[in-house]
Amino acid sequence: MVKVNPLALITGASSGIGKALTEEFAQAGYDVILAARTAPKLEAQAADLKQRFGITAHVIVCDLQTTDGATHLHAEIKNRDLMLSALVNNAGFGTFGNFNDMPLDSQLGMVELNVAAVVGLTKLFLPDLLATKGKILNLASTAAFQPGPYMAVYFATKAFVLSFSQALAAELASAGVTVTALCPGPTASGFQDRAAMQHSATVKGKHLPSSERIARKGFHAMQRGRRVYIPGVKNWILAQLPRFTPRRLVTFIALFVIGPTKE
Repeated sequence: MVKVNPLALITGASSGIGKALTEEFAQAGYDVILAARTAPKLEAQAADLKQRFGITAHVIVCDLQTTDGATHLHAEIKNRDLMLSALVNNAGFGTFGNFNDMPLDSQLGMVELNVAAVVGLTKLFLPDLLATKGKILNLASTAAFQPGPYMAVYFATKAFVLSFSQALAAELASAGVTVTALCPGPTASGFQDRAAMQHSATVKGKHLPSSERIARKGFHAMQRGRRVYIPGVKNWILAQLPRFTPRRLVTFIALFVIGPTKE
């Protein structure tokens, strides 16, 4: 009999943690679907994965920041007669600055990609995952555990991802489908450049863990069926503090920890 590898869809696969996750899945013997907006990067990445790991790597160019992006991606995968064993909702972005100064389209686009696409893809591919007793890995963040002044919408979207993941994990446990919310702290992934947060106290002058390290830890947490995984002891401790601290004080502290540094 011909061996059929399990198949994983990774969104935001062309860079950062998403790209590093494609390596983890391929090394573990998964075939992969690489989904992002940049065709040349994805094609080169797919060829590299095929050569090094002997797996099949599919490329689908899509824009999940549009209202029908998730539907189009699902339709394309079904047109290719593919069935998922794992879904990785990694695509997302943030912006840094006063909410009042942020363009409305960027904030709504963030909600579309960080929240609506996660819900849409999960709903659309759930029949596959139920049939294969598969796994879902959602990229949340330590941002999910408290409000985030200067990144108000981003922090709120990650709080949604965490809550959604935990609830879904409880619903699907008896069906054999696991849901893992990966909650890294700031990571060297290119996220900060897109968010224009080089002057945030969160990252300026800090040595950040690599995308590869976070992807490796997140992949193993998913394989173990962890519902919430926070890489790093310091990040874990910081994520617990809001549970025991008045919310007003938490937000006041976050104002200085996240906000712009003084030159």
